[in-house]
Amino acid sequence: MEIRRLMEEEAPQVSELIRKTIRISNTKDYPVELMDRLIEIETPEHVLERASWTHFYVVTDGDQILGCGAIGPYWGKEDESSLFTIFVDPDHQRKGIGRMIMDTLEQDEYFLRAKRIEIPASITGVPFYLKSGYHYKNGISEPDEEHLIRMEKTRIL
Repeated sequence: MEIRRLMEEEAPQVSELIRKTIRISNTKDYPVELMDRLIEIETPEHVLERASWTHFYVVTDGDQILGCGAIGPYWGKEDESSLFTIFVDPDHQRKGIGRMIMDTLEQDEYFLRAKRIEIPASITGVPFYLKSGYHYKNGISEPDEEHLIRMEKTRIL
């Protein structure tokens, strides 16, 4: 397995990975109708739009994409960043791929320059992010109006 930056022609495969993961993994924590709406949004064009302003990584095994994750500035700030679009193929979860993605994101320049890193986490991802050293932003552990749980990590530079 290797992890590297996304290539434009991989957007359809990444879109399918995200859709599959939402369909299988996230529907246990969210209403199916809500996940169906999210699946509609996660198009190849949406992947490329996100990649246009973030550092978007993929984990590959040969020509198969097993996971993805991105990091970018938090609302344009230089000293705050955010993690996005972290997904691991359900058939390959719990095999260290998520940890590989997090390790890479936490070595990226957007992470290293930031005092604070935020994750708009799904309910499904919260246990993983807690194990990765993130905590609930402002102590709020319930989903917000976007159905996300805001998590963060503060770094001492």
